[in-house]
Formats: sequence, structure tokens, C-alpha cells
Amino acid sequence: MNSLRATLLLTLAACSVSVFAQQSKTLLPELTRTIPAPYLEELESLHPDIPAEEQQSTLKKIPAQPEAGFILALKYIGQQPQAFDFLTTQLAKDEDAQHRLLILTQSLRGQVRSLQASNRPLHSPSAVHAEIAEQPAKRHQLQAILEHLVATDTNADVALEAARDLRKLNWGVNGQLLLEAAENAHQRKDSAGEAVLRKEAYDWLTYDEQVNLPTFLRTPPPVFAVAPEGKSIRVLAFGDFGNGSPAQKQLAATMITYSQQHPFDFGITVGDNFYPRGVSSPNDPHWENDWEKVYGPLGISFYPTLGNHDYLQADGPAAEVIYTHKSKTWHMPATFYTYTAGPVQFFAIDTMEMSDTALYQQQLAWLDAEIAKSKARWKIVYGHYQVYSASRGDEQNLIDRLMPVLRNRVNLFLCGHDHNLQELQSDGGVNFFVSGAAGASLYDFTQKNYTRSTFQAKQNGFNVIEADQKSLKLSIVGLDGSILKSVDIH
Repeated sequence: MNSLRATLLLTLAACSVSVFAQQSKTLLPELTRTIPAPYLEELESLHPDIPAEEQQSTLKKIPAQPEAGFILALKYIGQQPQAFDFLTTQLAKDEDAQHRLLILTQSLRGQVRSLQASNRPLHSPSAVHAEIAEQPAKRHQLQAILEHLVATDTNADVALEAARDLRKLNWGVNGQLLLEAAENAHQRKDSAGEAVLRKEAYDWLTYDEQVNLPTFLRTPPPVFAVAPEGKSIRVLAFGDFGNGSPAQKQLAATMITYSQQHPFDFGITVGDNFYPRGVSSPNDPHWENDWEKVYGPLGISFYPTLGNHDYLQADGPAAEVIYTHKSKTWHMPATFYTYTAGPVQFFAIDTMEMSDTALYQQQLAWLDAEIAKSKARWKIVYGHYQVYSASRGDEQNLIDRLMPVLRNRVNLFLCGHDHNLQELQSDGGVNFFVSGAAGASLYDFTQKNYTRSTFQAKQNGFNVIEADQKSLKLSIVGLDGSILKSVDIH
């Protein structure tokens, strides 16, 4: 009997160890203690695959950011469609205002973004369009919840975030109707009617999507020249930087030292020019503190693009375009534009608009036409959002919309958004690099078994582009000024 009892106990112990091993494989025990009970139970019931590296990274944040574990849980809960009812219930019953705020910003915002697809043009390549169109009940439910929060929540921050999500949920409704009317005019071969309807639609979509930009600031000028056609050029490129951090300033000092030996003709930025919420006006203190003082000593002009953080204040994009008229170092004539320099034609695009809004068709048509007209030996497109990346993963909207225009026509696509340095495998003759490590906190490489990655560095750095009529080369430069990798592009 004693022997049988001992065997039973050992079996039970083994089962307990096995269960604990399965649980710890899903979520580290140290993290579970930082997640409120209802959310931990929901997370464990969903069994999401949370990378071990992300869990370890979250643990390191907790001393300075106690809610980091909760944010991680909400992120993975929000990715599961079946958790929608749980999240909306918690919004109504959780008495902690910070919890409600994080539910909105870390979980339900993704639901809002997905449900926006039902407002997009019917010919949108979004893979979720058909699925979302069949879920009107979910959309109405979320709208009712957000309206209730705006009207009744006792915390002003929660009410404000709910109002922002409510506006996003309804983005594009009126513009969508006008785009359909324009399409009908196109089918009737009414070109004048189509032009009028389409212009009005894009104006309305700009308003709907809270882009405080008059049409003329979104209208690129004709192609212009930055350097003579026969000149060889050297260009500085970086992104994700304007936060005033020691890393930003240290890397800027490295750029200055590098330029003393290898002078730059000009520079480009790939967005997120100012953190945390862009700039408020052309007179914002960010300009002097985080731009002119930091990069002015380089003595060159820059041709920037916008990132998602540059859009977080409604007046931010307009401020960045208008600042062009106040500065000798900053030249952004519109939110997207093109210019030539030596043997290269550069195309600065607004990937925020192209990926996240229904305005993308107008910009995409412009880019397609400008690439077709270009006689340059080399063609470089740059913007903020990634097409491919070993950190956030691939951006499907850009793969669907942008890549058909770039393949076999463009030599290089350079972006930021992920805060590290990367080279990715080429696609259709396009070479891909991520240069988002100029000052913002650095990102891990979380995409497991990611076959497109050919170079990764989790460190601050910048890119150098060198071109003449015979060659195009991109170098990845680290924080200490050393060359981490150089690639000859063909």
C-alpha cells in the first residue's frame, strides 16, 4: 500500500511539474504576479505564443514601469478576436481608471483599426475587408461602448481616448461614398465629374482622418535638383531620433566626426522626427533643442519624411512642412515629394498615409507616374513604415499597395519605425534597409525564423549612401563610427 501511495504521489508531482512547465513556457511566473487576476485568467485561457525574449525584456522594464506586465498581457489579449467581449466588459466594470485607459490604448485600439477597414474603398487590398464587412454588430457594439465612455467616464483621460477611438472608428465614411461616386463617374467615362468627385473625396478623407493639412501642403512640387546630374554624392540617412536622449546626442556627435573625414552632400530622415508627439507648431522648442542644436553643426540640408509620431498632434505635419521656410537645414516642401541628386532620384513618401489611410491612392498614383518619368541611373524610395522587418514583422498594406509600384523599377527602399539597424533580402530588385536607431529606445528582433533578415544590429547607428554613375553603395555605421556592413547595390 505504501509503495502504491508513493507511486501515486510521484505521478501527481510529475504531473504538477509538467503543468508548471507548460504554464511557464506560456508566461514567466515573475510576470504573472504583475498582471491583475481577471486579465491573467483571460490571457491563460487564450494561450497566446509570447516570445521568451519579449517576456524577459518586459521583466527588465517593470522596476521603472510597474504596469509593463499588464501592458504585455493586454497586447496579446487584444490580438485575439474572441477576447472582444471580455475587454468591453472590463471597460464597464474595472474601477481602476488606469486599467480602463490601458484597455483602450493597448487592446481595443487594434480592434478600432481593424474595423476602420469597413470604411475603406471597396477595391482596397485589405485582406480583412470582407471579414469586417460581415460584422456590423461588432462595430455598432464598439461604437456604443465608446460613446458611453465619452459621456460618462469619471476620468478625463479615459473619456478623451475613447473620443479619439470613436472618431477613428468613423474615419472615411463620407469620403468613401464620394470615392464610390467617382468610380461610377469613371465607369460612365465622365472624366470631369470623376475629377471633381475624387478631389472632394480626398479633401474629406483628410478631414475625417484628422490630418490638419490643407491640400497645398500635400501637393508635391515638380521634381527639383539638389545636386548636378554628373556629381557623385554621399548622403546621411537616419530615423526615429528627436527625443533629446543621450543616445541621440552621442550618435549626432559620431555623425559630425564621420563627416569630417567623409563629407556629406545632404541628409534624409525616415520619420519619427520628434518624440513623443511630434511638434505643435513651426515655433515648437523641439526645433531648436532637438534639431538645430543637434544636427545644425553638420552644415548640410536635410530632406525629411514623416513618421507616425509626427502625426500625433493634429498640427504636427503642417508644422514640419512650414518649418521649411524658417530653416537652412530642413527642406520638406510637401508631405511627399521627389528630387534628383547626381545620378540618383529620391522619392520621399508618407507611409503613414499610404499604410493607414484611404488617401493612399492619390499618393500611389503620383509615385507610379514619377517613377515612370524618371531618367535617373538609380532610384531610391524612403519613408517611415517598414515593408519587411525582423522586429514588428512585415507591413501587409505596403506589400499590397506599394510593392507593385516598386518592383523591378526601384533600387533601394529605406525606412525606420523599428528602432534598430537591419538589412533584408531583396524583392523584385528592391533592396531593403531599416535605419530607425538614431536616438529612440532600441527594439529586439522578435520575429522567429524570419528568413528575410540578412543583417541585424540592436544598437544606435545611421546609414551612408554613396552613388555615382557606376555604383550605388549603402553602409551601416554604428555608434562608435565603425562600419558594421557595406552593401553594393545593383
